[in-house]
Order: sequence, then structure tokens, then C-alpha cells
Amino acid sequence: MIRSLEQVIPWRGTPSVIQCDNGPEHIRGELLAWAAKHSIKIEYIQPGKPQQNAYVERFNRTVRYEWLAQYHFDDLVEVPGFATRWMWSYNHERSNMALGGITPKQRLAMAT
Repeated sequence: MIRSLEQVIPWRGTPSVIQCDNGPEHIRGELLAWAAKHSIKIEYIQPGKPQQNAYVERFNRTVRYEWLAQYHFDDLVEVPGFATRWMWSYNHERSNMALGGITPKQRLAMAT
């Protein structure tokens, strides 16, 4: 997660807050130390309240039903290629009704 944030921050800017769940990926202190070093506040959703992180929950559902449930992987080596192709299609070809029927890539282009 830290590596991804380090790649995105020069492009999109440093967030003031990161909202996340209380999952096992946040048990270790590296994320907290990294966020403190960059003056980023970490806010946690309440346990048992996934609706407080609705965008992520919606994306996770989409990944599960439109990608993971559609393929049978023979081994883990195949997964990154499928994931890359699906994410490209999701961001460049698939219109999103929450964005007014445009793709996420089109929305990002409009914001810059």
C-alpha cells in the first residue's frame, strides 16, 4: 500500500486523510509510521459498518462478480495479466453511471 501511495502522490498530491477499514493489512505499524511522517491522518471506519467505505465496497463487489467469478485460473502466474486487462477495461471502456455514463479515465481527464 505504501509503495502504491508513493507512486500516486507525485501525480495526484498528498492526501490529508486516508480512510480505511480495520483489516489485517493495517495491523502492522508501517502504514501508521509512513502516514505520520507525511502528516496524513488515518481514519478508520467503524467495525461492522462497511457502508462507511461504500466506494471501496462497491469496487470490491464489482471485482468479485465481473472478474474473479468469471475466470478459472490454472495458477497464480495468470492472475496479474487478467487483473491488468480487467482494470484497463474498467477504467477505459466501461461506462460508469455514477459518473454520468462516462469512463473513469474520461472523468479524470475532465478534472485535470
